[in-house]
Amino acid sequence: MPAGRQTNRVSRRNMLKKIAPSQVELGMFVHKLEGSWLKHPFWKSRFLLEDSETLTDLRDSEIDAVVIDVSKGRDVAPRHSGEAGQAPVRRVFSPPTQGPAPRRRQLVNQEDKPDFASTARTGMAREFGMAQSVAKRGEKLVSKVFLSSRLGKAVDASEVEPVISDIFASVQRNPHAFNGLMRCKRDNQFIYQHSLAVSALMISLGKAMKLGPAMIRNAGMAGLLLDVGIGHLPLNLEECNGDYREFGDALLLNHTTLGYDYLKMGGGIPDDVALVALQHHERMDGSGYPHGIKGEDISVLSRMAAICDTYDMLVTDSSRKRGLDPATAVVELSEMHGKFDPAILAAFVEAVGAYPIGSVVRLASDRLALVVDQDPADHRQPRVRTFFSIALRKMIQPEDIQLAHCFGRDSISGLADPEAYGIRDFAKLRLRLFTAASKAAG
Repeated sequence: MPAGRQTNRVSRRNMLKKIAPSQVELGMFVHKLEGSWLKHPFWKSRFLLEDSETLTDLRDSEIDAVVIDVSKGRDVAPRHSGEAGQAPVRRVFSPPTQGPAPRRRQLVNQEDKPDFASTARTGMAREFGMAQSVAKRGEKLVSKVFLSSRLGKAVDASEVEPVISDIFASVQRNPHAFNGLMRCKRDNQFIYQHSLAVSALMISLGKAMKLGPAMIRNAGMAGLLLDVGIGHLPLNLEECNGDYREFGDALLLNHTTLGYDYLKMGGGIPDDVALVALQHHERMDGSGYPHGIKGEDISVLSRMAAICDTYDMLVTDSSRKRGLDPATAVVELSEMHGKFDPAILAAFVEAVGAYPIGSVVRLASDRLALVVDQDPADHRQPRVRTFFSIALRKMIQPEDIQLAHCFGRDSISGLADPEAYGIRDFAKLRLRLFTAASKAAG
């Protein structure tokens, strides 16, 4: 390696310092927060500290240490001899033994480039590809968790943190790409897809409810783990592609208590997350299980999970019947009077839209179209991709229409069932349409 490049790299590393949370000041650039993210309220681990409220939250958190980058922000104030009560400043890397003093303008800007967990807003096309990568990693993680469950090995929050962070970041970058992918892609075991879908729905719902970061992350974790008790039941999930609904309610009743006991066993899962495994089948009117509790005796996260879990069950195909159209499922949830918290249900509709991604609608132009994206200003006017002419009774060249901005040239006249128009195996067509629309969105 050329000497100049080697010196540059050493100098770059010398810009990172590890300090105690109490030493953090405004103007510092936080490069890393050491310790579990359950101990602090921040989703991003790299940011410029610019406001006093964030500073207070950081100092009050339970993180072990903070790594700052003095090339991008303020350095720690030098200690004077005789000062007491301050934790020492520790450099993350040993300083170079020789070479010129580092020059900030020479530094490699690799740290400035957005990493995969960046939460900067992106278009549907870019996020769709990243969402697919998140889903693949998530499926491996959920598979591992359920295997550990069957073996009686405790699961720790640190095992699921990376996937929850990835899902949250995806939802931040684009609110609908990951949920849309989960809605349109159903080619892996149901139990893994369901866990990821509910996790993403919980995060989206938490954002719509304006919950704090710590509660949103617990919501995502709860969605991922709420059915972990299934792994303790005497079921052969391979026989039904992981779709435990095939075994009937009587056999599944105990999965809530089994899941709760399992998550509490290791002591590393937050209590409110474990409680969701126990309560996500409870209902506001007391008609649920395992304990028949009702109203506000059910935790907030569990009331959220009851909606997200039921919605994904409704829209997902099984061997016995085809899943509901997403928009029809929203209507059905609304008609389950007394079952769900009405305020949380309203926030859920705001999060997924009145016509969620994957819904098939009939347009005033006498065409069928797939809902492929939402309009942030009006969830009743989504972006759609046409694919079928009702008048001609045949497939047509797709056209993307942003209904909120088409000035009345077209509109949704109702929901539609593709099978009623002779369209078979619509699940495959739906995925093709969604993928093409996502890539075209930019």
